[in-house]
Amino acid sequence: MADPKGFLNHGREVAKSRPVDVRLKDWNEVYVPGSLLPIIGKQASRCMDCGIPFCHNGCPLGNLIPEWNDYAYREDWTAASERLHATNNFPEFTGRLCPAPCEAACVLGINQPPVTIKNVEVSIIDKAWETGDVAPQAPERLSGKTVAVIGSGPAGLAAAQQLTRAGHTVAVYERADRIGGLLRYGIPEFKMEKRHINRRIEQMRAEGTRFRTGIEIGVDLKATDLRKRYDAVVIAAGATTARDLPVPGRELKGVYQAMEYLPLSNKVQEGDYVTAPISAEGKHVVVIGGGDTGADCVGTANRQGAASVTQLEIMPRPGDERNAVAQPWPTFPMLYKVTSAHEEGGERVYSVNTTHFEGDEDGNVQWLHLVEVAFVDGKLTQKPGTERKIPAQLVTLAMGFTGTDRENGLVDQFALDLDERGNIARDADFQTNVPGVFVAGDAGRGQSLIVWAIAEGRSAARGVDRFLTGASELPAPIRPTDRALMV
Repeated sequence: MADPKGFLNHGREVAKSRPVDVRLKDWNEVYVPGSLLPIIGKQASRCMDCGIPFCHNGCPLGNLIPEWNDYAYREDWTAASERLHATNNFPEFTGRLCPAPCEAACVLGINQPPVTIKNVEVSIIDKAWETGDVAPQAPERLSGKTVAVIGSGPAGLAAAQQLTRAGHTVAVYERADRIGGLLRYGIPEFKMEKRHINRRIEQMRAEGTRFRTGIEIGVDLKATDLRKRYDAVVIAAGATTARDLPVPGRELKGVYQAMEYLPLSNKVQEGDYVTAPISAEGKHVVVIGGGDTGADCVGTANRQGAASVTQLEIMPRPGDERNAVAQPWPTFPMLYKVTSAHEEGGERVYSVNTTHFEGDEDGNVQWLHLVEVAFVDGKLTQKPGTERKIPAQLVTLAMGFTGTDRENGLVDQFALDLDERGNIARDADFQTNVPGVFVAGDAGRGQSLIVWAIAEGRSAARGVDRFLTGASELPAPIRPTDRALMV
């Protein structure tokens, strides 16, 4: 145990953010570099080394949180990094992007602010990169077996790294021009700078993983041909079919899916464009959807110089504190969350529904018409007399995703079965109805969190390893049927 009285002597402190007027001038991460290390020892000491560490249950990766908290408190960064990597291939990703269900399950959180688990995690891995504790782990011998991984998001990368280290020859296929999936082109630079992806890719290359960009399986290379080339295939293509909004005016210019809008600002940072082809500069922006993707649109629009930003959510505003009856500890509570993007400006409107868009004579969107809604007999119902319109010269739809892409022929060419939710069906080993073809991440689970994606990739890798060799020593932190600690 780090410090028996740590949680009594120290309050919760988190990473300091750069001033809003400063960070809006660039695309760098919002936090003050180096602000965590002076406080992280005290924060790690707040971990109580509980008899039953519920943080383990909150995290699908099964992170050994009390152990690396203790090492961080003692400033044994090498040991802390080893414990961190024992369960997580990419802690620099989760330490920046995960909503931290582990903190919601922290025992200290029953009656105090929980341990800053996420901040400790990112401090450990950043220190590990700084000191050279992150090194390639090439296999001692090769198995002679080959594996293709379709998709280079967190699930695909985790599966690829695990299988490469097990001695298999792995090639990752990505339809975009760069590796990283939504980590690369869905997450804005101000949430995670892409240098973190780049150095992991270099580590994986040094271990033996091969990467093939600009190849869409099902289009550029038939799925059946890929199956003939490799002994096993892992589908980690994500759930990229975005939920649409079929209302009048949807066809107007200026109404885009979030994933049509967000990647372009990332491409500017990569040097592909001088300015984004779709820009919020000088425009009244409306973001439909109150989740993290919507917040990413808000932060991006603010950095592009939007005249105004309004974020709409059809559901009521969440509460500020946990509802002990509906969402008891240690479940993940739905709370009102102010992200760094929301600190930077904009209005958030709850309990409203978009009825239609209105455009000008050239077909450009100009207004969004909405109406207030409320739950009546368990159904969302429009409130008469609450109709109004707001200016909207750029609209982004950030309403989530409904399943894996069906248009590229991947599902049909493999002749894959789907489950009742439209995801690719799999068995206990993450294998589909086609022998040798496995699925990991959102393609099989549906839209989910980065920690679930990495856990799926690690677990699917064990299933592939068993299929290829008859046995496996790789860990499998979750089963396909496992769900988050939520009610």
